[in-house]
Amino acid sequence: MIEVVNLVKEFPLGKKQREELGVKDKNLKVLHEVSFSCQPGRVFSLLGPNGAGKTTTLRIIATILKPTSGTVKVANIDLIENPSEARAKMGFLTGTTGLYERLTPNEMIKYFGQLNGIDARIVEERKNRLYDLLGMHDFAHKRIGKLSTGMRQKVSITRTMIHDPEVVVFDEPTSGLDVITAKNIIELIRDCKDQGKTVIFSSHIMSEVDLLCDDLAIIHNGRILFNDTMENFRKQMTTDNLTEEFIHIVSESEAAIA
Repeated sequence: MIEVVNLVKEFPLGKKQREELGVKDKNLKVLHEVSFSCQPGRVFSLLGPNGAGKTTTLRIIATILKPTSGTVKVANIDLIENPSEARAKMGFLTGTTGLYERLTPNEMIKYFGQLNGIDARIVEERKNRLYDLLGMHDFAHKRIGKLSTGMRQKVSITRTMIHDPEVVVFDEPTSGLDVITAKNIIELIRDCKDQGKTVIFSSHIMSEVDLLCDDLAIIHNGRILFNDTMENFRKQMTTDNLTEEFIHIVSESEAAIA
């Protein structure tokens, strides 16, 4: 489970940055009291346009950033008080994750299994299951530096999942990938749900949200505009499809601010 309560994040601004942005405040607030919860065995989508605050929120959940205020719990563990314990329960996947290019996928996965203190036999079993799911056997012995973008993303996914985390965080996991690799990732998210894991993913691709989502929050300008089940989102729609409804909600928010 993930519980986010009144999350605020501010970044300090230098004098030049304030001049460029045309603001006087010494801090830029990018999250404004964001709250939501994600349940085990369900897929939660954090949806928003670029710059809405999706990645900042997920990086705080992943303990990469510290919040200015508010609380976040992962598997009932407070991230501020026990970040290492929370990380052990969590897998985090982003399209910008670095990989050791001189290693092969097999070497990489073995290394991260050892880092997490997992028995070698269990690592091998989990690795083979993920390789089957993602179609990785053909390039498992090739150096990562020689792999395509899609292949690298599959290695990142396997690394993310090798310690069998209770909570999985995906930050736009299919961005820039080919159709087949994107389909593999969607199947993995479904598999995580079937295993009873807590899954949160950010996206601006409505077709993925439509395929996967049980619960949905829409974020824009660091504020939550909608937070409910996908079923209730459909019931309250005033437009013809999900994309148009998303644009409508975001546009109304911008009009209210103006």
